[in-house]
Amino acid sequence: MNWSIFLTIFASVFIAELGDKTQLATMLFAADKEVSKYTVFLAASAALIVASAIGVVAGSLLAEYINEKYLHYIAGVGVI
Repeated sequence: MNWSIFLTIFASVFIAELGDKTQLATMLFAADKEVSKYTVFLAASAALIVASAIGVVAGSLLAEYINEKYLHYIAGVGVI
């Protein structure tokens, strides 16, 4: 495993997720006194893993048909 790439991806996704709708929704679920915090954590973690897996599969499939350089441009425009 290339740790430099790992840390770059981790930092990018971590910063992008801070304060977004997902984190706010998770905080609201965790605020409910009748709901187990472990259940909230496990469910939110599983959802993020599945969403990330979909992104990896979609990116892999798109890379077969579209030049990586253009994918970077498309992603940049999408983020903006």
